[in-house]
Amino acid sequence: MSMGAKVRAGALVLALSVSLAGCGVNTIPTLEETAKARWADVENQYQRRADLIPNLVATVQGFAKQEKDVLVGVTEARAKATSIHLDAGDLTDPAKVKALQDAQNALGGALSRLLAVSENYPDLKSNANFLSLQAQLEGTENRIAVARRDYINAVQAYNTELRTFPGVVWASTLYSSSKPMAAFTAAPEAEAAPKVKF
Repeated sequence: MSMGAKVRAGALVLALSVSLAGCGVNTIPTLEETAKARWADVENQYQRRADLIPNLVATVQGFAKQEKDVLVGVTEARAKATSIHLDAGDLTDPAKVKALQDAQNALGGALSRLLAVSENYPDLKSNANFLSLQAQLEGTENRIAVARRDYINAVQAYNTELRTFPGVVWASTLYSSSKPMAAFTAAPEAEAAPKVKF
């Protein structure tokens, strides 16, 4: 092969490499990894909430021993929520994502009941440890909402790329094992407006 032919072949390989890099061939794995990272953020915040619960239950228990049913409910909901683990491969299974979401929603409801019980105990409401735990829990709930929103946005971008051009071409050829990921949906009770009493 002559020197001119080698230069032309090298230029052709370089041009093809640049055009492939610019045409979105890496977009699907990039978006998939972003969605997985956002999912890790969601799990991290769920774990933070689960870690706060034993301290909160112990604090409430010291003041409100007669609220055993509520305390047991929170403990059981925490156990169920922490027993469900999803890895990145499970994110394409809507049933597994829904099971986790249902367990986390049940835990959130149990925590709401626990915090509502605290209204009946003025000494508990003024306890510094309880107030600190309550503030941490509220902050964690906000972090969960942000992490879930970021995950939903990342999944939307990934799923859209799988279904639109040129991503659909790469999804059907190079990334045929890539499947759409499941996103969170609103809990059924979120559709009803809250009742406010004065």
